[in-house]
Amino acid sequence: MPILTVDGIEVEVPQGATVLQACEAAGKEIPRFCYHERLSIAGNCRMCLVEVKPGPPKPQASCALPAADKQEVFTNTPMVKHAREGMMEFLLINHPLDCPICDQGGECDLQDQSLAYGRGHTRFIENKRAVTEKYMGPIVKTVMTRCIQCTRCVRFAEEVAGVEEIGALYRGENMQITSYLEKAVTSELSGNVVDLCPVGALTSKPYAFEARPWELKKTFAIDVMDAVGTNIRLDSRGRQVLRALPRVNEDVNEEWASDKTRHAVDGLVRKRLDKPYVRKDGKLVPASWGEAFAAIKAVDAGARVAAVSGALVDCETLYAAKALLRSMGSSVLEGRDNGLSYDTSNLAAVNFNSTIAGIETADAILLIGTNVRWEAPLVNTRIRKAVKRGAKVFGIGEEIDLTYPVEWLGNDLGLLAKLPDGVTEAFGKAARPALIIGGGAMTKGQGASLALVETLGLIQDGWNGYNALHFSAARMGGLMLGYAQPNGMADVAKAAPKLVFLLGAEDVQPGVLDGSFKVYVGHHGDKGAAMADVILPGAAYSEKSGTWVNLEGRVQRGDRAVFPPGDAREDWAIFRALSEVLGHTLPFDTLDGLRAKMAEEVPALGRIGELAGYEWAPPKLDAAASGPVSYPMKDFYLTNAIARASETMQRCSAELIHGEAFAEAAE
Repeated sequence: MPILTVDGIEVEVPQGATVLQACEAAGKEIPRFCYHERLSIAGNCRMCLVEVKPGPPKPQASCALPAADKQEVFTNTPMVKHAREGMMEFLLINHPLDCPICDQGGECDLQDQSLAYGRGHTRFIENKRAVTEKYMGPIVKTVMTRCIQCTRCVRFAEEVAGVEEIGALYRGENMQITSYLEKAVTSELSGNVVDLCPVGALTSKPYAFEARPWELKKTFAIDVMDAVGTNIRLDSRGRQVLRALPRVNEDVNEEWASDKTRHAVDGLVRKRLDKPYVRKDGKLVPASWGEAFAAIKAVDAGARVAAVSGALVDCETLYAAKALLRSMGSSVLEGRDNGLSYDTSNLAAVNFNSTIAGIETADAILLIGTNVRWEAPLVNTRIRKAVKRGAKVFGIGEEIDLTYPVEWLGNDLGLLAKLPDGVTEAFGKAARPALIIGGGAMTKGQGASLALVETLGLIQDGWNGYNALHFSAARMGGLMLGYAQPNGMADVAKAAPKLVFLLGAEDVQPGVLDGSFKVYVGHHGDKGAAMADVILPGAAYSEKSGTWVNLEGRVQRGDRAVFPPGDAREDWAIFRALSEVLGHTLPFDTLDGLRAKMAEEVPALGRIGELAGYEWAPPKLDAAASGPVSYPMKDFYLTNAIARASETMQRCSAELIHGEAFAEAAE
């Protein structure tokens, strides 16, 4: 490992590290625009200049210079200061004086670094060039006159998102960054280029001119749009969340977020349930909380009660509902409202055991019935990393573009009984083999996939390559709390409950709960509310402090950013109040009291930030499987009630999924 000195400070860095990384290890700030830790090195902005000895008597770009033993690096000499001032002067030659009207104001690297490293004046008096705006879709707003050609967006699209639709045209001062044929960028991760852009050339279209960063209250939360558990920051003003930004978590989402995570937040204020409703004469009419509770009590269901959970529910709500049903003598709980059913007797058999970070080290991967690109975009980016390292990926299912090469074996689960020789050969050579089974195959192919654990050698010393890929944020937490019947919703229907609590459940098939009195506890007037006899307005994920468990079993907790609208209340508090009316008072009065009881029953749910650590003891299931795979997710942008209420997600679906054209007004 090279040992070098930076401004007299001795520092040791790993082999292959750059001088810029060595400077940061020594605690020195190095300005940069093109360099980014997760992208390839471009070396084209030249702001990271330093003086290096031994070496030529001129400043050198530290981002592209390998650190070497016995190097001496100087970051604050007169030569370096003069060189950086000159580079900043060049970068600002054509940059417009847009700061007062630029959405990047207050969060702009160019603003900050021009103040810290630039000159107080310029020697250039020539006219500035102008560049026409480019169209990049419903998510990204462009003002390309501001672009400094750092190419971060180009490298992100190619290397991380895997969609090579952004690039450069022309040369020299005529260079322009644009999308391919100026069409919408089709990546589910396109919003990340806004965070990457160091100037105001690429900004968020839905958030444009909404707020300045210093006006916003910032709250740490957990995303519920998929089961990855992306760590996010919700920025709110007053009672509205204006945007969601990713937080860095190397084990989960690195520093990325999907477009649905970022931009479904405008759905939080649309189609909201803000008061209780009771069905009278076939119509839902507004009611008081007392009237709604009285209507539920009048059912007199005894122990014939069930609870069905949706995709977005927090563990506190699930536990409160379970505690109420248990006090009424019922254990009919189900979390797979979309009709999927599989054996949950051992949670390791339905967990993503390789972990999200670990899957990028796999060297042979078999995908079964999963569209990873839609179901978990940030797991897909990890698989792309594995492919770049040389991993071979095979797929069973309908052929789709996952942004990396996949050898598709066919669309028949019968292939699991006799895999082609090429697959067994690749897995035989693999040190870290992995299998990922999705919702499209779990119901019919779980047993056949578990049979491959020994066949493909998926479990080795320190490595478990068997992975189930969920796409509902509430799934693993619900399974830990017992929200699973042996045959899924079929068992709920068979129990013929008189009273059913729908906990944000939107995907229950019509007719399954006919004859039951349905109480919907949720936040949006969507499909679940439409079938209800009583509606109790709850809080969305941004309006409560909640615990969620992601697809790898990592327990995470988010805080409340804003308050629920109108008469809506936090879901656990609704069940606590209802329990008194029903004569089965729950043994907690506060959220902390509930969490203590929940952790007492399921200790893993009290260990925030840790993996639950399920012991591997999979059930013995029938290994026979046949038939084609049907991916459960038909539209990436409209998968839940919040997304369906979002105008941005509706526009993304119409344009990027269904091919509708949108005319842009001249500005």
